[in-house]
Amino acid sequence: MRPIFFLVRASSWSQYWTRSYTTRKVPIRELLLAKIPQKSWDSHMHVVDPTQYPLAEGAQYTPEPHLLSDALTFESTLGIQKIVLVQPSIYGNDNSCMLDALRRIGPQNGRAVVAFDPKSINKLTLDVWHRIGVRGVRVNLQSVGQEMDPAELAASLQQYADIIRPYGWVLQLYVPLKTATVLETIVPKLGVKVCLDHFGSPTLSGRLAYPNSDDLYSLPGFTSLVNLMSQGSTYLKMSAPYRLSPDAGHLDLEPMAKELLRVAPNRIVFATDWPHTRFEGLDIKPFVESMVEWCGEDNTLIERVFKYNAEDLWSVSNEK
Repeated sequence: MRPIFFLVRASSWSQYWTRSYTTRKVPIRELLLAKIPQKSWDSHMHVVDPTQYPLAEGAQYTPEPHLLSDALTFESTLGIQKIVLVQPSIYGNDNSCMLDALRRIGPQNGRAVVAFDPKSINKLTLDVWHRIGVRGVRVNLQSVGQEMDPAELAASLQQYADIIRPYGWVLQLYVPLKTATVLETIVPKLGVKVCLDHFGSPTLSGRLAYPNSDDLYSLPGFTSLVNLMSQGSTYLKMSAPYRLSPDAGHLDLEPMAKELLRVAPNRIVFATDWPHTRFEGLDIKPFVESMVEWCGEDNTLIERVFKYNAEDLWSVSNEK
């Protein structure tokens, strides 16, 4: 049987998206990738180039270069056409590497989430960033092991929210899931969209620790997470399962994923966390296939998770 070729057209990215599939001997799980809709989004990935863009003092690790060209080649293997570049902790508040990549692809093909000091940021910088496609700021406590008491956290998040609110940006948080119990009272007062990284960053107690949805609600912070997502302004990225569990089959995350998809189907976005820093070389395709499987046979849900929820979160729908 002759191979079938697909060409996805997308301005300057088309060189990355010519793909070939054969209709013979294709594993069933691989066919799941074909269900990913056109113009889907990877809502969390990074570009890093320590040789050209020096890391911040005290960076927790030094990765190999992972350039925009590498990122686009990777995304083409999944059929993803739109990306959200996220500032990694190793660059601190110097967003140069990421913003240069964003300028190359343009806001029609991507968004970016920056890091900045709310005490020193200025309106001119924010205006420039907004024009090139920045749509969020990241507060990352998890990667650097930082903790804040509830009052300190509330004051900090309010300060960020006041700055980004006029732009309609997202307040992206990488914090432990247990923090959701505090966020439940803080987030409704912020007046901005909030997005939690990496399944909300739960602490799992071994493989199959939470075999069904009822058990999940004993997980510290999970009930508050569900409450937040049900309120409408809080989103969650299903991403980076390897940072939460060594189970390559994602069986311990499956109950959580399915429960969150059930209670908040309009607030879940897909992301790869490429290039999987400190886990380089990892094959993310099995996770992507699991994501499609967790949506069941609901093609509408697949479209929401991979495309439409991201368009809502990153204000793409408002700018078409």
